Amino acid sequence: MSLRVVALLAGCLLLVACNKINQDNYTQLKAGMSKDEVQNLLGKPTECAGALGMSSCTWGDEQRFISVQYAGDKVMMFSGKGLK
Repeated sequence: MSLRVVALLAGCLLLVACNKINQDNYTQLKAGMSKDEVQNLLGKPTECAGALGMSSCTWGDEQRFISVQYAGDKVMMFSGKGLK
């Protein structure tokens, strides 16, 4: 195997290992956590929306995601799909 192929495979493995959208991080989510605590765990969300003190933020895409619903600044509910 050439050095270029080895470097490419190593880079791909690092990207997968650095992804914060995984089962381990999902299990660390708890009701009552603050938005800052969630962002420290998962990073910046892909998208957020909300109104009247309620909001929802999602990390990931349609195949693999973590979604967190907030009341004010605190986690109320959360869900995930495609986590490994």
